[in-house]
Amino acid sequence: MLIETESTPNPATLKFLPGRTVMDAGTRDFASPEDAEASPLAEALFSLGDVTGVFFGRDFISVTAGPGVEWTGLKPDVLGILLDHFSANMPLFRLGSAAGISVPPESGDFGDNPEDADIVAQIRELIDTRVRPAVANDGGDIIYRGFDAGKVYLQMQGACSGCPSSTATLKNGIEQLLKHYVPEVTEVRAV
Repeated sequence: MLIETESTPNPATLKFLPGRTVMDAGTRDFASPEDAEASPLAEALFSLGDVTGVFFGRDFISVTAGPGVEWTGLKPDVLGILLDHFSANMPLFRLGSAAGISVPPESGDFGDNPEDADIVAQIRELIDTRVRPAVANDGGDIIYRGFDAGKVYLQMQGACSGCPSSTATLKNGIEQLLKHYVPEVTEVRAV
């Protein structure tokens, strides 16, 4: 089995492509070892000690190294864990009852005004069709959190979370795109 790696705009994060589907639907962001308890793979990656973030996309895993950690030493260990996991066809998440599943709350969501339903639908459509695929190419995801008084609130995940160029992506890319297609949008903010 060959696992390809790609750099991302975030120098602390590498994108690993196992050549198969990782998540059938959606994405999952693990920002701490405690978050990773639901996934044996994420837990194994955090156990390396130098990993500060793991993100599962449709066909990739993004891994973020801690401050000062060099990828030359960490990359072989990450590849070894990924190879073992995918070669053995191990489950991505632990099995259990519904009571044992912990889904992170959608913290930071803003209650959208029902009068803005058409605007919100346009914003969500643009994010899903134009923004998310581009962000996924960089090893991350972007989640819509709300629209209020012209401001769109978005959350960056995976390689995009904490990336030095994420502010430029939000302001020069996403904000300009949304303003162009949805004149009611005045600003885009990260949450």
